[in-house]
Amino acid sequence: MSIADIRKDYILAELDEQTAGDDPVTFFSQWFKEAERAEITEINAMTLATSGRNGVPHARIVLLKGLDDRGFVFFTNYDSDKGKEIAENDKVALLFFWKELERQVRIEGRIEKVPAEESDIYFRSRPAGSRLGAWASPQSREIPHRNILDLNYAHYENEFSGIETPRPPHWGGYIVVPDRMEFWQGRASRMHDRILFTRTGAGWAKSRLAP
Repeated sequence: MSIADIRKDYILAELDEQTAGDDPVTFFSQWFKEAERAEITEINAMTLATSGRNGVPHARIVLLKGLDDRGFVFFTNYDSDKGKEIAENDKVALLFFWKELERQVRIEGRIEKVPAEESDIYFRSRPAGSRLGAWASPQSREIPHRNILDLNYAHYENEFSGIETPRPPHWGGYIVVPDRMEFWQGRASRMHDRILFTRTGAGWAKSRLAP
């Protein structure tokens, strides 16, 4: 079979304007709960797309760690490539794809750091090894060999022995505040349902897009 012959018809569900409601964040929460009930693995995995001043886009998978009326929260190394691009351009995009439910959600908006206190709380909730790893890994930087990471890890394991590992100053959370959210439900014959929400002041405008 050639790559061009790989295809799947989508038949599980449909999506209409009434079902989507008037608040896209609330509707996202509903879809997320349905994905939890479907026991989808890594349901909080999302593609994050960023670009710096040069306009070249970069995308990678990060994990959603918080959701509220403000937006979508994740945590990372501020000195990483994505952190540097975010510092240059605060417009980003997120993408969730739950193939088991034949659904995807596209989010575009502005990104900013969460308050330091919020990052501290989440950092303390991480496993001990992950807290040390945040110190040990110079994320996105070139390293001569794998042993550098192991040596760094051993160094910080010794430095913080017997005490609570503090949050590194270069590590913390971001929140994506959405301006556009599109909900996509796969349908048969590629006649998919697409409902778009666009922020309008304090509210949202809703429209249907052709597949």
